[in-house]
Amino acid sequence: MPATWPETGNKVSAGASPAETIPDAPNRNFVDRLAPESLKPWLRLMRADRPIGVWLLMWPCWWSVALAARYLNDFPDVASTLPYVWLLVLFAIGSFVMRSAGCVYNDILDRDIDAKVARTQSRPLASGRISVKAAFALIVALCLVGLAVLIQFNAFAIALGFASIGIVLIYPLMKRVTFWPQAVLGLAFSWGALMGWAAIFGSLGVAPILLYAAAVAWTIGYDTIYAHQDKEDDAVIGLKSTALRFGKNTPAWLALFYGITIVGITLAGSLVGAGYVFYTGMALAAGHLIWQIATLDMDDGQNCLDRFRSNHSFGAMVFFALILDMIPIPG
Repeated sequence: MPATWPETGNKVSAGASPAETIPDAPNRNFVDRLAPESLKPWLRLMRADRPIGVWLLMWPCWWSVALAARYLNDFPDVASTLPYVWLLVLFAIGSFVMRSAGCVYNDILDRDIDAKVARTQSRPLASGRISVKAAFALIVALCLVGLAVLIQFNAFAIALGFASIGIVLIYPLMKRVTFWPQAVLGLAFSWGALMGWAAIFGSLGVAPILLYAAAVAWTIGYDTIYAHQDKEDDAVIGLKSTALRFGKNTPAWLALFYGITIVGITLAGSLVGAGYVFYTGMALAAGHLIWQIATLDMDDGQNCLDRFRSNHSFGAMVFFALILDMIPIPG
């Protein structure tokens, strides 16, 4: 299963020490409130205190399972639903552990860069609270859990999961060489759009490929919004992003990529026989993306963060549009 890196957060206040201010985390998150002090740096390294990345990795997986189930029209009763629920559970676990592993890997590679960026300077590796050797050990443990999840699937899905590793490994390096690291992230981050279908059918088809393309475009869109938080720091230290590439034209580019997202998902749904409930849900989802673009303030970090986080709602809209479309209508 693919790993993911986007996370959410707030900039570090001037003069704050790593122990005083934790960036990238919602206020009063469960790690700060409930975790023992000894575990907090490890949970923060895994981004357990900002679960939005898990959701954004998980939704394409769940879309893919729902798309396959809709094709089979196989949610009429509890007995036929249970295998799909089990797949959703597996993808949820896999999304958490592989997103965590991806964040740790990213922080190992970027620890020197993170120390120069206000939003990331107090991360556990950048601040020296966790050693690189210990971080590598954590990656191994997380990947073993991910492997345990992956081998629950059929042989085709297992091979497909391993096929994503190359993209996952090169993504953190892309912001050093191209203004399109968000596209590479999309390729890795959206892999679950293929995996759910493959886990059910042991093959791929046009519908999941369209879903994958749509998820890649979606990722480019929302991660461009996210990248606008760091554009000043990135420009100073020589890193690249679509936020810098698009600049003031970002809304037009978002309209393009979000348009591809809606068209791709809608076409995928039509290929599996989706009905008017699905199309109604997609109209609502499209409205949500339009709201993101219309209300985006690229120079306001909190505004960008809020719109980035709101993509969790978009993911849920698409998933439930497919699920609710399978409910039989009496009469």
